[in-house]
Amino acid sequence: EVEIISWLDDHSRFLLHISVHAVVTAPIVTTTFLTTAREHGLPASTLTDNGLIYTTRFANYKGGPNHFEHVIASLGVKQKNGHPGHPQTQGKIERFHQTLKKWLAARPDADTIDAMQHVLHTFQHVYNHERPHRSLARRTPAEAYTALPKDQPSIELLERHWRVRHDIVDPGGTITVRWAGKLRHLGIGRAHRGTDIVLLMAGRDTLVIDRTTGEIIAEHHLDETRDYQPKKHQRPLPKEGPL
Repeated sequence: EVEIISWLDDHSRFLLHISVHAVVTAPIVTTTFLTTAREHGLPASTLTDNGLIYTTRFANYKGGPNHFEHVIASLGVKQKNGHPGHPQTQGKIERFHQTLKKWLAARPDADTIDAMQHVLHTFQHVYNHERPHRSLARRTPAEAYTALPKDQPSIELLERHWRVRHDIVDPGGTITVRWAGKLRHLGIGRAHRGTDIVLLMAGRDTLVIDRTTGEIIAEHHLDETRDYQPKKHQRPLPKEGPL
């Protein structure tokens, strides 16, 4: 037996992520969520059931929030959980699970996890791009997903509202964001490659924060005429002189 975890967009039913594991653990929940967020952006909120891999609220928060709760709270994502004994709260994902199970039952069993993952990737493409959905006016989830802008978490800082995004600096020392209708490459610096960061965006301005240390490692003032956006040069602090 194996377990499958899926992340589904609530509005469009677009299947953002699906993967198979021997057992879905709390670290796998967090890892798949962050991987999905790097590709599609952070959501404004999540809605899950009350399993301990998602929330410790029915364990009286013994030991505090679990890793998933801690991570999404730190990213400004609001967590929602279904009412106990009322699976209708998660009706869309429950309906999705029925569709997935019927699709898998109509095909030969996979004999390895890798083979099963290949089957799931095929299902993901068919579900998102080839299967019109009655509740979406016969559109596919992909058509509905790309039709409207996405809601995102935000925080208030320095009397401004900042959109929040989680990312990792790539080997070239940049991160990629969509702004003003185009992909932009924000320079962070090769010294920070592989760094887990939080990106805050308010209009043209950005703050890039090292999630581990809390240090601001880059700022930008975005220019719509450029693809590559260099970071601002930080002014050094004045040297201490004699009193």
